[in-house]
Amino acid sequence: MKIERKASPALLPTPVVLLSVAGHDKEKPNIITLAWAGTVCSDPPMLSVAIRPTRHSHRLVDAAREFVVNVPRAEQLELVDLAGVWSGAEHDKFAELGLSASPASRVEAPLIDECPINIECVVRHQLALGAHDLYLAEIVAVQYDEGLLDGHGRVRTQRLAPIAYVEGEYWSLGERIGTYGAAAKASGRR
Repeated sequence: MKIERKASPALLPTPVVLLSVAGHDKEKPNIITLAWAGTVCSDPPMLSVAIRPTRHSHRLVDAAREFVVNVPRAEQLELVDLAGVWSGAEHDKFAELGLSASPASRVEAPLIDECPINIECVVRHQLALGAHDLYLAEIVAVQYDEGLLDGHGRVRTQRLAPIAYVEGEYWSLGERIGTYGAAAKASGRR
């Protein structure tokens, strides 16, 4: 038997990321925690993030038209949560959370050194949806911590330990349970 609930964001889980954006008009760069983020295109590589217009970072992204999506580790959960609760209008999140800002290679927004993956993005489209504005951004550069990659350049997910968001709770990812195309290959149904 199925139970119907009211319409809500029911696609679970969603990745938790730290978006960093350059300051505007003498403001400091800012960080915002987001769970409404995802891959939307492979060629060109693009991702989406959704930000409430009432958030301080929304104004900064509107002005800069670029940002960095930083992927944190589960062990960084406390600072990830604080970055989402505190307003950048009142807090210097880099300084107060003890995070290091490094220059990005293609955008003005800073990388967060402590995050093992940094994805530099340029906004290509913006769409007002209701409670959030959706930014579709082209990925122009990606940096990985060297120890995160194996000898073939693939991400060692167990070393990443990314954070997922599910209905107000943070979760870490468990073990690998399969690979893309394995079922079709094993069944002979390609």
